Amino acid sequence: MLRKTQTQARIDCTEAEWEARVELACAYRLFDHFGWHSLIYNHITLRIPGPERHFLINPFGLMYREVTASNLLKVDLDGNKLTPSPWEVWEAGFVVHSAVHRVREDIRCVMHTHTVAGVAVACQAQGLLPLDLTSLLFTGRIAYHELEGITTDRAECDRIAADLGDKSVMILRNHGLLTCGPTVADAFQDMYQLEQACRVQLAAQSSGVPLNFPAAEVARKTAVRSGGMSELNGLQWAAMRRWMEETDPSFMN
Repeated sequence: MLRKTQTQARIDCTEAEWEARVELACAYRLFDHFGWHSLIYNHITLRIPGPERHFLINPFGLMYREVTASNLLKVDLDGNKLTPSPWEVWEAGFVVHSAVHRVREDIRCVMHTHTVAGVAVACQAQGLLPLDLTSLLFTGRIAYHELEGITTDRAECDRIAADLGDKSVMILRNHGLLTCGPTVADAFQDMYQLEQACRVQLAAQSSGVPLNFPAAEVARKTAVRSGGMSELNGLQWAAMRRWMEETDPSFMN
């Protein structure tokens, strides 16, 4: 199946949609490289530019390393496929994403992971602790949502959206991590930093020695200085895309 998706011809769509497809496929390949996947499960979604509320999502049944620009599914807010494809949409996965896309016009990209570090911190009562410089970037920026089981209940969308509010980072308790942003670059930067902060927290806690917490004022100033990073996020994302193009350009098919 991987060989078939790699040789697939470009689909007929606007240049704006095609660029969105390439961006999202690149994100899937990066997630695969970092191990931020749950085999064929989990999703990254991206709203296609334009007045229609149409979104791109991975075909359910493919590994992240098999995702290409052409085989991404186009869906509406209810998860209905808008173009023919032999692949289906996994409803439980799209519920989490549609919860954000329904209410946040400022958000185009939503990322969700079940990494070991992310889930481990999501299982801790205090959530992400203000320990290192990276975690301090998230001071006052993280929303929390209580676990309600496997997310197949569309009524949960309203509760996820309400808990997220105007934030772009969420820890789903006992579940995983979620980041979102106006671009793939912004959502990716938050996810990378959040994952790193979770890994550092677990490593520090496992040392068994007392932890040193920076002063609250230092945490506040660090978080303030992290604002307005979109330009730098874009610069970093361009480097990430070059890396994936050099590693395996098949995602652009």
